[in-house]
Amino acid sequence: NRSHVSGYNDGVKRPGIVFVHSDGRRQALVATIGDSIMDCALDNGVPGIDAQCGGACLCSTCHCYVETSWFGKLPAMIDDERTLLTYLDDWRHNSRLSCQVFVTQALDGIVVHIPEKQWRGQ
Repeated sequence: NRSHVSGYNDGVKRPGIVFVHSDGRRQALVATIGDSIMDCALDNGVPGIDAQCGGACLCSTCHCYVETSWFGKLPAMIDDERTLLTYLDDWRHNSRLSCQVFVTQALDGIVVHIPEKQWRGQ
């Protein structure tokens, strides 16, 4: 019983991402390999991923929590991402900026939790 959806485009399997909203609702979407998790969220109107900087790793309004079982499968954070996350009151050990996590087939089924609110800065 898989909790996500995968899709096919021109015969190529596309990975699925499961977004878990702060109210517990799950939203399973098909992503494009090479796009970021943020891109998938924006393309599908996922509420709670605001991405004010458009994915330039400048604002942290695409913050998410990657389910712990998936966290170790992600590439290491770049210094800019790590720095931005330190400004968040709701930072956790599994926090990531969704603009910095790029979709691969290995991430098919990744589960990301959306915070109740995004940091807006001053």
